[in-house]
Amino acid sequence: QKARRAQADLLVSIHADAFREPKARGSSVFALSENGATSAAARWLAQKENDADLIGGVNLDVRDPVLARTLLDLSQAAQINDSMKAGRHVLQELAEVNALHKRDVEQAGFAVLKAPDIPSILVETAFISNPDEEAKLADPDYRQRLVEALTAGIRRYFARNPPLARNRQL
Repeated sequence: QKARRAQADLLVSIHADAFREPKARGSSVFALSENGATSAAARWLAQKENDADLIGGVNLDVRDPVLARTLLDLSQAAQINDSMKAGRHVLQELAEVNALHKRDVEQAGFAVLKAPDIPSILVETAFISNPDEEAKLADPDYRQRLVEALTAGIRRYFARNPPLARNRQL
């Protein structure tokens, strides 16, 4: 809701990972999975069923619930596709700063990723349960390099996938 109110073109949720084994290490990027999308879309549609709302320029104020669900599914599929693109760009940049936990964008049903209309990624910067990575995260220079990597990945994503024009108040 915050991202929607801010008319965000991308939501990035930044975390530090933890695992029971201290040897786990590396950065990861997640996008929403199709399984996570379906349940989120159903809940969202139920909450909004009587409200007109624009999702990716598609008015869901339709009387046919099957059509509304189809439009929402299409919007969610586009969101996941865009999230995967953004995630790949960010992951490539993170590989220059830290080892990767997985070399591909992973998919999961994290709640923070479930907006059906805003591309969203979750970034696990490192494992705080790994003493070496915890020490890196405590280093301001290392954190700055992480920020620069995230920024470069996001910029590259938007250079190749410009956001749709919106009627924004300045």
